Amino acid sequence: MAGRRGKGQVVSRAELAEFFGVSLTTIDHWVRSGAPFVTRGGPGRQWAFNTADVAAWREDRIRADAAGAPMRDANELRLRHLAAQTSLAELELARAKGEVAPVDQMQRAMASAFAEVRANMRNVPARAVLMLIGETDKVRFKKVLMAEIDKALAALAEADLVDEGEIDPDEDET
Repeated sequence: MAGRRGKGQVVSRAELAEFFGVSLTTIDHWVRSGAPFVTRGGPGRQWAFNTADVAAWREDRIRADAAGAPMRDANELRLRHLAAQTSLAELELARAKGEVAPVDQMQRAMASAFAEVRANMRNVPARAVLMLIGETDKVRFKKVLMAEIDKALAALAEADLVDEGEIDPDEDET
């Protein structure tokens, strides 16, 4: 974005970095963020900046950031709007395909699944003790306990967390 050519000095990119005590990478970031320039750099052409214009631009950004309202150019706002519309469309498509569910429904399903795992895990000692009475081989102990734990976890893996009858694709998620 061409500068308004204030009363500052016209300097190169490297001189501007030195003037503000920042790196060249920072100057490149400033340019991408809308810093004013006198001449756009390119093959065989150096960037030229007016120090007063860049200082005023930086002060405006600092004031806007301090006020909690970051400066946005029209292009950035348009891109954010398009990204939001795309995300919304993708969410609606996933909902229509039954790939997403309301949060409260998933919370109920997860609570039910964890209750089942808890109950199964609490039954492991009772089931294992019958198989291990008189057993002295610790390898056999471990094998029996692991098998019982695996059974409890398999029940969770096989659980149908979402009852198809509960899904209402038109229901609003809150």
